[in-house]
Amino acid sequence: MFDYNPKSLKADEFINDQEILQSLSYADEHKEDYELIDRILEKARPKKTGNGWHCEGLTHREASVLLACTEPGRVQRMFEIAEEIKLAFYGNRIVLFAPLYLSNYCVNGCLYCPYHAKNRHIPRKKLTQEEIRAEVIALQDMGHKRLAIEAGEDPVNNPIEYILESIKTIYSINHKNGAIRRVNVNIAATTVENYRKLHEAGIGTYILFQETYNRAGYEVLHPTGPKHDYAYHTEAMDRAMEGGIDDVGLGVLFGLESYRYEFAGLLMHAEHLEAVHGVGPHTISVPRVKKADDIDPDVFDNSIPDEIFEKIIACIRLSVPYTGMIISTRESEKVRGAALKMGISQISGGSRTSVGGYTEKERPHDTEQFDVSDQRTLDEVVRWLMEKDHIPSFCTACYRAGRTGDRFMSLCKSGQISNCCHPNALMTLTEYLVDYASEETKRLGYQMIDRELENIPKENVRKIARENIEAIKNSNRRDFRF
Repeated sequence: MFDYNPKSLKADEFINDQEILQSLSYADEHKEDYELIDRILEKARPKKTGNGWHCEGLTHREASVLLACTEPGRVQRMFEIAEEIKLAFYGNRIVLFAPLYLSNYCVNGCLYCPYHAKNRHIPRKKLTQEEIRAEVIALQDMGHKRLAIEAGEDPVNNPIEYILESIKTIYSINHKNGAIRRVNVNIAATTVENYRKLHEAGIGTYILFQETYNRAGYEVLHPTGPKHDYAYHTEAMDRAMEGGIDDVGLGVLFGLESYRYEFAGLLMHAEHLEAVHGVGPHTISVPRVKKADDIDPDVFDNSIPDEIFEKIIACIRLSVPYTGMIISTRESEKVRGAALKMGISQISGGSRTSVGGYTEKERPHDTEQFDVSDQRTLDEVVRWLMEKDHIPSFCTACYRAGRTGDRFMSLCKSGQISNCCHPNALMTLTEYLVDYASEETKRLGYQMIDRELENIPKENVRKIARENIEAIKNSNRRDFRF
């Protein structure tokens, strides 16, 4: 028996099964206690301060009560407050990125992933450094500035040295006006020493999905391979932060286990990072199980309808107001459009989830990790965002200016981050329009930039941003940032 302790470094104590079950029971008992629910909603609401906005956030137990509540008026209020929080801290900006799959070699036996070691008919592929160069140039030619690299766990084929060499290659490529300015890394749990090497290589965020916080279910879903070790995997973020990585990204794969259990566990993990390291996760991702090669998502019997999925996103936003939230091309245009209002701040665009997919004219499916629901081009996604009055942002300034970890969070919590993010978004959008956009996207983009420049509160910042935007339009000068 383990006691719940968010400050513990032991997985079974900071993700405590008994605490989760008690929280779910409490939520069931109070899901129609509308006086309590109204107090929780008021607590979550952003409050205006002298310097901007303040949010208190919610505990995993409070948030579980909201998730259990089905009264339509209060569910609608959750959505409204989530949008208020999103606009207060992230404005109408949406950051864009793309995944880059380096290798699908993997020694694990994960039952939900086609890369599992027993899958004998999926073609195995590992990119050479020259192939990585070609992929990166293809991504640069789309307009991408931020990547998330992905690789299966295989100490022979995908050792840390390969990952580090690949990062170095990616950062070294400058093609026309293109450059990848931030490389986020989504690889298997590793050692403090290896996390230190990743930090020294200049990565952005280290991302690792828990898949499921239910230990018994986790061990069934990961029957073989290093990933079978629940504690080692769950404690990875603490090792990453010990290794100097300021920004870490959490996520579960919704659909493997009960969504209410996963939701509580995810928030407990965020609370643990805040309690131990003084800063919570930089991002939270919300993938759902999708069909892939030999994977049928229906066998897990925990599928989540869209309306519940949207409610989960809103309740996460109410609970961790300062954390970035990511939704990928796993989801359809319709679902992603709804999620943007619930608190999502980052999306992928033009993604291919196969190894070497970006250099292929036609989308390859034989090495995909999952089916891509939103198959639009990056230009189509950028134009769609602007039509919905979101500013597509390719900004990577905070990471390169050292505004990471607690420094980023303090700026975000004080509201000062918008003095950097808003003009940076407009300047990077201008880069995209000049270098990569279609004529219709350019037309909409320049109209948006003219409008949004007027929303920069500080006159001197607005003046500098306008001058930089003109320089981008009229020369090959790039990468202005506040």
